[in-house]
Amino acid sequence: MEAEKSIFEGVIMIRGKGTGFVAVPNYEEDILIPTEALSFALDGDIVEFEIGKKVPGKRQEGKVLRVIDRKYTEFIGSVQKKAGVYRLLPDNRRIHIRPLLPDATTTHEGMKVVVHIKAWESPLADPTGTITEILGPAGDHETEMQAIIRGGGFSENFPEPIAKAGQELYARKEAIFAQAVLDTQGEKPKRRDMRDRTTCTIDPADAKDFDDAISFHALENGNYEVGIHIADVSHYVREDDIIDKEAQSRGTSIYLVDRVIPMLPEVLSNDLCSLRPNEDRLSFSAVFEMDAQGKIHNEWYGQTIIHSDKRFSYEEAQEVLDSGKGPLHTELSTLMSIGRMLRKQRFVDGAIAFDQPEVRFELDAEGKPLRVYAKVRTETMLMIEDFMLLANRRVAEFVHSHTKKLGRDAAFVYRVHDLPNPEKIEDLTIFLHALGHEFKSNKGIVDARDINKLLKSIEGTPEENLIKTATIRSMAKAIYTTKNIGHYGLAFKYYTHFTSPIRRYPDLMAHRLLRRHLDGSVIKSSEIIKFEKLSIQSSEREMTAVTAERDSIKYKQVEYMLDKVGQEFDGIITGVTDWGMYVEVKETRCEGMIRLSSMKSDFFTHESSKYRVKGNRTGKTYSLGGGIRIKLTRADMEERVLDFELA
Repeated sequence: MEAEKSIFEGVIMIRGKGTGFVAVPNYEEDILIPTEALSFALDGDIVEFEIGKKVPGKRQEGKVLRVIDRKYTEFIGSVQKKAGVYRLLPDNRRIHIRPLLPDATTTHEGMKVVVHIKAWESPLADPTGTITEILGPAGDHETEMQAIIRGGGFSENFPEPIAKAGQELYARKEAIFAQAVLDTQGEKPKRRDMRDRTTCTIDPADAKDFDDAISFHALENGNYEVGIHIADVSHYVREDDIIDKEAQSRGTSIYLVDRVIPMLPEVLSNDLCSLRPNEDRLSFSAVFEMDAQGKIHNEWYGQTIIHSDKRFSYEEAQEVLDSGKGPLHTELSTLMSIGRMLRKQRFVDGAIAFDQPEVRFELDAEGKPLRVYAKVRTETMLMIEDFMLLANRRVAEFVHSHTKKLGRDAAFVYRVHDLPNPEKIEDLTIFLHALGHEFKSNKGIVDARDINKLLKSIEGTPEENLIKTATIRSMAKAIYTTKNIGHYGLAFKYYTHFTSPIRRYPDLMAHRLLRRHLDGSVIKSSEIIKFEKLSIQSSEREMTAVTAERDSIKYKQVEYMLDKVGQEFDGIITGVTDWGMYVEVKETRCEGMIRLSSMKSDFFTHESSKYRVKGNRTGKTYSLGGGIRIKLTRADMEERVLDFELA
């Protein structure tokens, strides 16, 4: 019987100095794996484990039987010498081992290196490793960025065969384009020629790859033809070819503070596939006939040829709209009006407004941060987002309705977002009440509209970002899958990622599947299994990329604060624990800790139910979300931590 099963497989998470947790279906809590029961498992490994007998009053424990698949084959960190022995201190603090390095010398000390495990004879002892590559001195900008890239299992450079394949495609670009032109001809053309439509791209000022363009054409009946054109990567990168295999492995492009690590070779991402201005380009398009209120009267999906007339930055397009004059003013004004209608309806339907400021850096030539600031979101950014969301939603809806008419399974890759876990919503409710905010939930079930009411009510308050972060953490994570359950956060019943195939592999899969549905191709169940596996892999790579991006931000924030030790800042309390208060500098969003032991004016006690610390003698309280004046006392680049004290 299933209830008697005690041996499972799962991904192990290791926290602290070596305590493991593994999720098991139908168990309320993750299974605890004590340090001595980890065997040879490391964080992120797929393991076979056994659940032990339940001890009353204690958490369910288990033990690892064997490692099925390693997440990491190389380890990045600093070489340290203690008691005459060289060891690796991994950058990834979730790696609890400290490999011995018998081949290290004094020249390696303080260097960032790549290490492969050579021997690991006993789980009770650290393994022996060998240094395979020296990245450079710890603390050096380029060294640290390379360490973050390699630590996530990514590579800045493409293997020679991949780079060569990209160059070969580029050399054949005229023949490839000529074939695409032929596809626009005949009784049933496979591709539509839309080069006569007024078309533009609107992207960040420093963008080099242009995934999406938008076209506008006023129709005689008073409606508008709006085309959302996406780079036709699938025409160049064929399924399971050498470039596709590499893109599968990478899963996504990565955006660090100073560079982009592309999913595709640069000759494709920045040239062949990119929808560059004043050049004919191949695209996959969603074309809508819309009225001024954003209602769709007709739609068409298929491959196209376009010609972008203008490349705008978000700021340039915003200037045209704000000034009331400039290139494509009429087109931009109408698109903005329709975009506002789409946005308004989305929120009426229950989409959650989770916008949070993004941290950006101004770096000097050596990569040293000169300024940390929050990225300003222009309304043109929101407008482009509105149309991309529209395309993503309508493509998914089309595949569903199209296959339903044919009596087939809607084989597709969806972007789904599950309902939030009721326990997490209950915790969020308690947290919000402690901060003095009303929030309704029925046993952990919450209407998205109530979340929006909350987010609206906190706009402009000191605790706005804190509450938004807490609310986001209470939500499920959005993932890729072939099994549609809808998107809770966007309030869409059907949703996919279709609009960024240059930088996201699931979008490339969506293009291929849409083409097959348009062609009437039967998609076998064995293929769906393959797409599901690739969807899971893409979700994992996305999470790893997000971690790398956050690591690069955290590192640069600490570096920015290095020469500011002793200075005072306005901050906000973002967390309260038994050992201290987490605080964030308001201006730069740099986060650190005030340890309770450093608060000498009184003996402070953590009151967890009230999310605050309280002085035993004075009764002075410091509460979560409260404003506070803080002084920086330490900026540690190696640990990537900031320490503060009360000013």
